[in-house]
Amino acid sequence: PSFEYLLGTDQQGRDVLANVVLGTPATVKIGLIAGVIGVGAGTVLGVLAGYAGGVSDATIRLVIDVLLTIPNLMVLVVVTSMLTGVSVEGMGLIIAALAWMWPARTVRSQVLSIRERMYLQVARLNGVSPFGIVVRELLPNLAPFVILASIGLSALGLGPQNEASLGLTIYWAIFYGALIRQLWWWFLPPIVITVVLFVGLFMMTAGLDRIANPRLRTAV
Repeated sequence: PSFEYLLGTDQQGRDVLANVVLGTPATVKIGLIAGVIGVGAGTVLGVLAGYAGGVSDATIRLVIDVLLTIPNLMVLVVVTSMLTGVSVEGMGLIIAALAWMWPARTVRSQVLSIRERMYLQVARLNGVSPFGIVVRELLPNLAPFVILASIGLSALGLGPQNEASLGLTIYWAIFYGALIRQLWWWFLPPIVITVVLFVGLFMMTAGLDRIANPRLRTAV
């Protein structure tokens, strides 16, 4: 590290601070794409399964149950290793393909609950709509884990190679042995920012849960 390069440079002479600053928005972008698409697809399938019932419901539930038994990280590693030149948008789509099951299951259960009520209109006025649950609970809950998955793939060298990201910075630090050589300014900043992002989104999720769910509010 020096006055010109506050966090020093990597093995290839690139400014580590610049990589971290430019890589953070790309990482968040992956999480946003995967979260929106994953929750959107899960909402559509959950509503279809809940309202249609019958064969549609059974088929969607079977697919969800099967996919939930498969380790997502293993599938992501296999898929991304088979592709070349994965972009930020492409990684977001890949993660979204495995992020829709929990939203679909939650929306389906909510739709079934509303559909079985006798006074449907009264229930909708008094309760939170399925769309409200998706926006206020599912999307924020999904965001921290989606971002963590994208960083994990990039740290394994399976992410976009032509765009800076936190995971790619960690990957090059591991590749050139920054930890063994005690080059803390190379590997520590992206790890700290990753932890701050995850904890921040998790705390935001907890706050939204307290707003959306009256049972979680403490009496004043």
